[in-house]
Amino acid sequence: MDRTSARDKTSARDRTSAPDAWEELVTSALLGTARRTPPGIEPGPEAPVALLDAAAVETVRRRAGLRPARAVQRPQPAPEDPRPPLPAAAARRLAMLLTDRPGTGGGGRRGTAPDLMELLPQWLAAANTHGYAAPPQLLPALLDAARGRTDLRPAALAFAGSRATWLARLNPDWRFALRATPGGGAALPPAQDTAGIRLLWEEGLFAERVALLAAIRAREPAAARELLATTWATERAEDRLMFLDSLRTGLGPDDEPFLEQALADRSRNVRATAAELLSALPDSALAARMAVRAGACVAVDRTQDTPAIVVEAPHECDAGMERDGVVPKAPSGRGERSWWFGQLVEAAPLGGWPGRLGGRTPAEIVALPVADDWRNELHAAWCRAAVRQRDAGWARALLGTPAAPEAGGPGAVSLAERAKLLGTLGSAERAEWVAGFIATHGLSEAFQLLGVCGVPWAAPLGRAVVDALNIARDAGSYPWSFSGVMGLAERCLDPAEAGRLEGLMAVPDEGEDASPGAGGYWAEAFQRLVTTLRLRAAMAEELEGT
Repeated sequence: MDRTSARDKTSARDRTSAPDAWEELVTSALLGTARRTPPGIEPGPEAPVALLDAAAVETVRRRAGLRPARAVQRPQPAPEDPRPPLPAAAARRLAMLLTDRPGTGGGGRRGTAPDLMELLPQWLAAANTHGYAAPPQLLPALLDAARGRTDLRPAALAFAGSRATWLARLNPDWRFALRATPGGGAALPPAQDTAGIRLLWEEGLFAERVALLAAIRAREPAAARELLATTWATERAEDRLMFLDSLRTGLGPDDEPFLEQALADRSRNVRATAAELLSALPDSALAARMAVRAGACVAVDRTQDTPAIVVEAPHECDAGMERDGVVPKAPSGRGERSWWFGQLVEAAPLGGWPGRLGGRTPAEIVALPVADDWRNELHAAWCRAAVRQRDAGWARALLGTPAAPEAGGPGAVSLAERAKLLGTLGSAERAEWVAGFIATHGLSEAFQLLGVCGVPWAAPLGRAVVDALNIARDAGSYPWSFSGVMGLAERCLDPAEAGRLEGLMAVPDEGEDASPGAGGYWAEAFQRLVTTLRLRAAMAEELEGT
């Protein structure tokens, strides 16, 4: 090759080294040099070879031609975690839960292997109860797991501690940890630093202010309310709503004057939240006003042989009712009068009804007939009031006995309502009621009720679930119809029950009416249940360090 041709090729390479040269080369390679020739390359049979030569030169230039950047400041070391380390066996178990996740997706046959990923929330809750620190080497896998499952995040971030926010600042994939941590993990001023608290409240980011208000409210409710009052008039409506919601913690009579002022707020959502909080204070002025309004709508008719409740719903929603949180516009398909009536009864203190209705107990009141088809509306409003006011006595009356023909009592309008009512009862009473419900009505409607029971299930509840599953198996029912309950049993049944279940692991004889192959499915399901219970027992022992 003579000097002239060498200069020409060098010149061609130089011309293809413009900032957009790589894009030109890629486009030409995709279209073909016959259709598009890069600048600096002569068309013809040698063009493909020249394009590859130019691409090789451009690749070297792109790799070696980076300009040195300014050195960034090294991150500060991760904060120390003062909590005790996990026992070695528990750390190995966590690594397995995070990396080895058997099970199928998409509803296929699961086999007998436990679903380890479903045990991770329970493991994290137990580890947090013991107060252990997360192994540093497992933090990335833990944050990846929490990134994919929002239900894991609270327990996972509590277990990861302050190092989670330290890592989240270095990896954008884990930014959720900053959003989930009040104030983005920023340190809050100590209680004695009044100047620092005032500065952060007036100039901090919204998340920092929410975290500050929540922290002060938890230790000194009055101080938090007074701090909120200093800037209340200048806050945005959406911020006022969030700040007002923090008063649920430690709500008491001293909050009433502030909440009464909030009833006149220019934001409807703020007014509604203030009214809801005031109605949870049975001695508040708003509760008294609601009691008078609701009492004027409900009375006992003693003119008949059998006393009955009569209802006269309000004919209008006046300004006073609207100020006290009654929403005037009814939802589509709902009558205005019944809509207003339900809100009044829901907000009225339940403790006032026995005196207004002849000194009867809640159970006696609920048992009274209600005239003119108002029964469902009245009882549903009492259900909501019992949940809001955490009144276990009224909840029991509205639930009725678990063996009642109506499967949940006279006041329960839905399974969701029953589940909420059960939430007002103690753990043992809740489990006993659901066990009785299952014994009478089976498992077909029990799934939502089981979800509010404490873990591990109390012995009566566990026996009721296992007995109902055994009955369904013997009846030849479809096993996949009970997959949700079986999954709950794997996570919630007391591991001590594993021994009682061994007799159910064999494939049963299939009757003529049984679903084809159901016996094999039931055997697999019970084998998986027993294996999972034993695994949970081993997990508990490992966390105990035994």
